[in-house]
Amino acid sequence: MISGIWHMLSFARVGFVLAREGAFGLFDQSLLPPAARLGVRLARLIERRGRADGAERLAAALTRLGPSYVKFGQFLATRPDVVGVRVARDLEALQDRMPAFPRKEAVAIVEASFGMPVGEIFEEFSEPVAAASIAQVHRARLVPMRGGREVAVKVLRPGVRERFMADLSAMRFGARLAQRFLPDMHRLRPVEVVETLARSVVMEMDLRLEAAALSELAENTRDDPDFRVPAVEWDLTGRDVLVSEWVHGLALSDLAGIEAAGHDRVVVGRAVIQTFLRQALRDGFFHADMHPGNLFVAPDGRLVAVDCGIMGRLGLRERRFLAEILYGFITRDYRRVAEVHFEAGYVPHHHSVDDFAQAIRAIGEPIHDRRADEISMAKLLTLLFEITALFDMHTRTELVMLQKTMVVVEGVARNLDPKLDMWSTADPVVRRWIEENLGPLGRVADVGRSAREVGGFFGHLPGLLTRGERLVDDLERMARDGVRLDAPSVEAIGRAEARGGRTAAVALWAIVIILAMIWFSL
Repeated sequence: MISGIWHMLSFARVGFVLAREGAFGLFDQSLLPPAARLGVRLARLIERRGRADGAERLAAALTRLGPSYVKFGQFLATRPDVVGVRVARDLEALQDRMPAFPRKEAVAIVEASFGMPVGEIFEEFSEPVAAASIAQVHRARLVPMRGGREVAVKVLRPGVRERFMADLSAMRFGARLAQRFLPDMHRLRPVEVVETLARSVVMEMDLRLEAAALSELAENTRDDPDFRVPAVEWDLTGRDVLVSEWVHGLALSDLAGIEAAGHDRVVVGRAVIQTFLRQALRDGFFHADMHPGNLFVAPDGRLVAVDCGIMGRLGLRERRFLAEILYGFITRDYRRVAEVHFEAGYVPHHHSVDDFAQAIRAIGEPIHDRRADEISMAKLLTLLFEITALFDMHTRTELVMLQKTMVVVEGVARNLDPKLDMWSTADPVVRRWIEENLGPLGRVADVGRSAREVGGFFGHLPGLLTRGERLVDDLERMARDGVRLDAPSVEAIGRAEARGGRTAAVALWAIVIILAMIWFSL
């Protein structure tokens, strides 16, 4: 009860800041129920005047709310199915930049992590060179005894775990309320969205896991001629500190510098697309934050990716799904694209394959025989998510993250080469993966995997039979005697029902209080 009131007060503050900065003006009110439309109109009465740009308004609101909400905004930029294409595009411009904390605090964290003075580790240790919501980076040089190499030192922001955990608790509460009282939200799975964010943030706040991601990505791409990641200094990496090789190169946003250094922008653009597709299809493990600030061109022309705090994973089933869809679009085989969706179970079988193929054609045809700069990704995404709703497709978090990362990667490549042809660039990577995994060699590998699975099943068969026998006995006893609940179970059910009623009452009263606060502040 008390925690519910506390969360509601937190939401009141969030709502006031969003209203004051004009963020509610970005939402399409025609999609909201009447009560919500009234709330939005009241909220807009107190918005600050003079901010015309949607991205600026959102950035101002989320930055005022703190690091947790900046990270949440960046995460929602990957979910246009949840917030809408327009808001997602505005959130893409949100930069995870926060004021740096003092160098002496970073030094104290480093010394506490390794149990020795910073001077025994680093010969040089700079002021912060970049600061974000979770951590900041310093440029440093190891002492000669440790090799004297130039390194990047990433230090976790003090108190960030406690702040994020408190804010995530409030977000979970809000997601449960939305899912309970707004039936249309079930398809978008708000609770799952918040839990995905929570898992991502928890992993980002343990820098050992980011180091492991760097190591895994390096192992997967060690034979790639056009891509690498910085090496990790494992002896100097802990939960709150990550030390890795300092990257000498040019950020992909520095187009003039890339040209001056003699690099071919068209080649680099193709490498960005093909590197990402190799990671997603071949390895099932991809860098999910490939914006220009995280990608560099090294002097030897190779791409170097940094900041592996956000990574995506795809199982073999999802990779096959992705490859067949991409290849279907490339070859304009929309019937096969539709069949793949049904085979994967993403579209309920009561829908027509032919109808879905027709809808897929509406997505594919407008983007063929056109350069990337002639394609409106906003219109494409809008159509895509309208179709997913029309055919009752539940959102798959890993696929939405992949799709959004593809949009970011394409934008980076387009900035390098405005005439980039996405389909011809993707074709060799997709075609090779399909030949190796869905062709004859892939079928042989499937047979081997299936044989191992069957062998494992027969190995567990005796135990399964024993448990099955027990289950049948239990069902027979329940059919004969009925299901009995002991007194503690009955009391627990009563308490749960009472809590549910109180939560509904708190929610309704909180809405009244929030509207009253907005009204009286006029």
